[in-house]
Amino acid sequence: MLRPLYLKENDAIALVAPAGKIDAGVIDNAVAQIRHWGFRAKVGDHATASYAGFAGTDEQRRSDLQAAIDDPDTAAILCARGGYGCSRIIDTIDFSPLLTSPKWLVGFSDITVLHARLQRIGLQSIHGAMPKTFPPAPGDDDSLRSLHEALTGALTGYSIPPQPLNHAGKARGILRGGNLSLLVNLAATPDDIVPNNTILFMEDTDEHTYALDRMMTNLHRSGKLRRVAGVVAGQFTMIKRDAIMPRQKDTCTLLSHYLKRLDVPVCYGFPAGHGEPNLSLYLGREAVLEVPDKDTANSPAQLYYV
Repeated sequence: MLRPLYLKENDAIALVAPAGKIDAGVIDNAVAQIRHWGFRAKVGDHATASYAGFAGTDEQRRSDLQAAIDDPDTAAILCARGGYGCSRIIDTIDFSPLLTSPKWLVGFSDITVLHARLQRIGLQSIHGAMPKTFPPAPGDDDSLRSLHEALTGALTGYSIPPQPLNHAGKARGILRGGNLSLLVNLAATPDDIVPNNTILFMEDTDEHTYALDRMMTNLHRSGKLRRVAGVVAGQFTMIKRDAIMPRQKDTCTLLSHYLKRLDVPVCYGFPAGHGEPNLSLYLGREAVLEVPDKDTANSPAQLYYV
C-alpha cells in the first residue's frame, strides 16, 4: 500500500472534525501541540461547528475533510475526535487525490470508517491519539510521543508484555482494523474487512459484554476470523458486565472464547484504544506479529513493521 511521506519541520497538519462535535478549547490545545512539534496547524472552517451531536452538518464535515484531502500544502490530517458521523459522509468524499498526493490520516474510534476506506484504495494511515484525548497542555506523554514517531517515521514496532491468554506463533500480514463495533458495522459494505493476509487489530469501549460477544460471533460466523493471519487485541475499556452472559473473569476471556479456536498468533493487552496510553499503529502496512510460547512466560510479544 502507498505510504505517505513522513513529516518534517514546518509541514502542515490539517485539523478536522468529521464526527462528533468538539470544544474550541480542544482545537486550540491541539494547535499548540502541533506547533510544539515544529509543524504548522491548519484548522478546518467548521471544526468547531455544532449540529445536534455532530461537529456541524454532514455537508460542513464533508467539506472540511475534502478540503484537507485536496490541499497540496497539507501533509497530514488529524481528526479531532471520534463519536459518530463518519459513516454518514464516507460515500460523499473523493479520496482519489490521495493516490497521487498521499498524506497521513490520524485518528481512532469512529475514524475506523475512514481507515477502512483508505485501506480499500491502497493507502496507509495512522491509528492514534486525537485532540479530544490530548493532555490539557502541550507535552510529550506516551501517546503523543508515539504519534510524533509515527508521523516522522521513527516508529518501527513494539514489545508487548506477556499475557496468560496469548496464543503463540508468528505471522506476517497487513495490519488492519480499529474499533470492533465499527468493523462489524462495516460488514457487507464496500469497506468491509479484508481478512486474508491480515493481522487484525481490535479495540472498543463502553459496551456490554453481551454486545461484544455478539460482535465476535458475527466475525466468527462470517468466516472472517478463520482467515486472518494473526490478532492483536487492544484496550477494551468501560465494559459493562451484565446478567445475560456467563460470568467472565475479564474481557480477554470473552475474546479468547473465539480467538483460541484459531491456529494463529494472538496477542492481548496491546496499549491502543480508548485508554492510556494510546500508542500509534500504522494501518495498511505489512507487519510481523511474534507471540512466544507460554514456556517463555517472561518474553514479550513483538509487533514490528517490514
